[in-house]
Amino acid sequence: MATRDWAALAAELEQLLRLRSLPFGMKLFEDRAAMEAIPRVRRPNATSPGAVHTLDQIVAQAARLGWTVGVTAEDLVGAQCRAVVGLGRAKDESWRSGEHMKGVWFSTLADATAHQAAMHCVEDGRYAALAVSPLASGRLDPPDIALFYATPGAMMYFINGLQWSGYRKFDWSVVGESACADSWGRALVRREPSLSIPCFAERRYGGVLDDEMLMALPPEQLDQAIAGMRALAKNGFRYPFPQYGIQQDVRAGMSVSYPSRAG
Repeated sequence: MATRDWAALAAELEQLLRLRSLPFGMKLFEDRAAMEAIPRVRRPNATSPGAVHTLDQIVAQAARLGWTVGVTAEDLVGAQCRAVVGLGRAKDESWRSGEHMKGVWFSTLADATAHQAAMHCVEDGRYAALAVSPLASGRLDPPDIALFYATPGAMMYFINGLQWSGYRKFDWSVVGESACADSWGRALVRREPSLSIPCFAERRYGGVLDDEMLMALPPEQLDQAIAGMRALAKNGFRYPFPQYGIQQDVRAGMSVSYPSRAG
């Protein structure tokens, strides 16, 4: 039984941000059997033995289809997918060198190696399995991190909610291709909100749309953001943001939020 109402939390997040896909959770397991014991968990190769996927596809099955999916290293296409979540890098130096990306994404081997070094990756060797599931299912109680896709406008509103109380400036990074390291890798490693611009692989294999960004963060921080967005809504700030008009006298609009600007 879930220790909190994950369905209610997910529903409020969906309503506040007008989400087009499901908010979901991700959880790592040291014991493969613990992942396989999750109620109604799907294994990606159950119907197609030997099939492999990108982790972007596994994530999409939770966000787009509402599935609970569990994977181990052998379910994933290669070390690049496994490394971010700590399910295994290549045993030699080939993964660290980024040789497979030379001439594909980066001009030189030095560029490819620098990219690999810049990625946020979970400690290797500790975990044996990973599961993703819609937050509303409550099957990962609690997940290690919560994630959702949203438009840039919705992401800005969510960040405003996070900053309502206990303000902090957020600094994020862009590694380029393998941007999952900017979102779920960074959130798992640093335990803080992590916004990313999804990369080519996420869009080609994970079904991410052109106007979508990805947020990953510890699940308890969703409560902080939702409380902040509720407060902002009371001040008249809600998503989607209504357009005021680019040729209008701005004082009438500004006075709603800042009475001193009315004159």
